[in-house]
Amino acid sequence: MTHWRGCNLQLIRELSVFCSRICESDRDSRRDTCPAAVARVGSAVMNPYDLALPLIRWLEPERAHRLTVRALSLGLGPIQRTADDPALATRVFGLDFPNPLGMAAGFDKNAEAWRATLRMGFGFVEIGSVTPRPQAGNPRPRLFRLTDDEAVINRMGFNNDGMEAVAANLAGPRRGIVGVNIGKNKETADPVTDYVACARRLGPLADYMVVNVSSPNTPGLRALQDPARLAEIVDAVSDALAQACPDGAPPLLVKIAPDLTPRDCEDIARLALEGPVAGLIISNTTIERPESLKSPSRGESGGLSGKPLFEPSTRLLSLMYGLTAGKLPLIGVGGISSGRDAYEKIRAGASLFQIYTGFVYQGAVLINRIKGELTALLREDGIDKVESAVGADHP
Repeated sequence: MTHWRGCNLQLIRELSVFCSRICESDRDSRRDTCPAAVARVGSAVMNPYDLALPLIRWLEPERAHRLTVRALSLGLGPIQRTADDPALATRVFGLDFPNPLGMAAGFDKNAEAWRATLRMGFGFVEIGSVTPRPQAGNPRPRLFRLTDDEAVINRMGFNNDGMEAVAANLAGPRRGIVGVNIGKNKETADPVTDYVACARRLGPLADYMVVNVSSPNTPGLRALQDPARLAEIVDAVSDALAQACPDGAPPLLVKIAPDLTPRDCEDIARLALEGPVAGLIISNTTIERPESLKSPSRGESGGLSGKPLFEPSTRLLSLMYGLTAGKLPLIGVGGISSGRDAYEKIRAGASLFQIYTGFVYQGAVLINRIKGELTALLREDGIDKVESAVGADHP
């Protein structure tokens, strides 16, 4: 019962209701609709998180997300008890990753559950996006499940508790790699000042830092992908990191949108190769709406993630790998829901990859499934180390 000490009473009540419902429900029906109910990670034992997850998904999406993060922060998540296959270990940005699978930014905005997320078997976690000052984000509702499409639309608007709260949550001993994704407050006139403030405060606590200029939910943010403006931000953040981290600054990455023009891609690739950028994250959510979408919420405004993003984000990943001649490590994000998806990202040029929406729909079981399928695919192709497969589809 030690996991429950200090727990919010309302959370206890809700989780109790969830577990009661599971016991009272038809198990076969539950299993058909929510296979994550019986999921385990590695040799992890069943715990309240495993039991509650399928029913958490019945809640309004944002409430479900908040409850999931809170449960993980209380230590209710599954724990991977087995070591990763050595074939998955890789060194990128001068950091040693036990496996290339990461949790994307947006899941743990305030760095509340990064320890528990790493314990589930992720090779790294990216927290944020974080702004200097706390902000509420856009009005609700602002998060929508597109269940028929295995997708999500969000227009959150960088809601977070601010860099001081995040710094407090990141303090203390650490086992595992944690990246910090930073953005600007909505009302800030000069975005450079916000990115610099976050870099100074959070740089010493980050294993790598990400400049997010590609969210579609903060007015004017994507305009910061303009080469001149992006160069100004990147140079200022790099200088701030050097000052804040005299013993060695964390690698600086930039996260870009999937909706860039070919000229934009060329300019960003050139800037990344010539400037202090250590890598790119490809990609953020898209504002495009494929005609194939079937879910009732498909017309909501905001960024689309999940399966419909897989093909466009992978095309962009491949393009940027070519434009940077494989000289810049890339992190592939968008629509990954299997080991084969991950392998396709790697062969297109990703040194690492991240998930989020797939985790929403499949739960923690997806972590080991991806790693197991990826290991099998590597062996089928006679590849001993995952890093040897990076960019394999390029001549």
